[in-house]
Amino acid sequence: MYVWPAAVVLAQYVWTAQETLQNKSILELGAGASLPGIVAAKCGAHVILSDSAELPQCLKNSKRSCELNHLPDVPVLPLTWGEISPELTALLPVDIILGSDVFYEPEDFEDVLVTVSFLLRRNPSGQFWTTYQERSTDWSIEALLHKWNLQCSHVPLDSFHANKKHLAGSTLPGNHTIQMLIITHKN
Repeated sequence: MYVWPAAVVLAQYVWTAQETLQNKSILELGAGASLPGIVAAKCGAHVILSDSAELPQCLKNSKRSCELNHLPDVPVLPLTWGEISPELTALLPVDIILGSDVFYEPEDFEDVLVTVSFLLRRNPSGQFWTTYQERSTDWSIEALLHKWNLQCSHVPLDSFHANKKHLAGSTLPGNHTIQMLIITHKN
């Protein structure tokens, strides 16, 4: 399984916050290989992994990651961004939502934030920790944050010792800068 650089950065952030994550309720959206969620579970959090109901292979990958990391009790749920499904409404409030590189395709941005907004309204003190790889300076979630009554703060990668130079050292064409945001519900 390939793990995207944004997932590595988010997992590093989770690891540095491990003391505050013990016994917290965490949901990883778009989990795929599930690295940030697996790290959170290893840190003592109560984790639920999720990916799109339309991507059964991603759900299988998440289940396999749990097996390989001896975490058989971590549930894996089919949650499709933008859909208020029975699985989503049945979730208990979560303290932290994780999402690495969920802002990949601009047509998905609002669906991601609809789901995040729904979850944060159920727990107004909750947070959405997200990392993403900049692909275009023209892509922005600012207007959508306002629309869904959300706010964000940037987290400098060097504030938690993320190896930014290594991650930015890709040989792929284009910009490969990783950004990290913490998104919360506006009060």
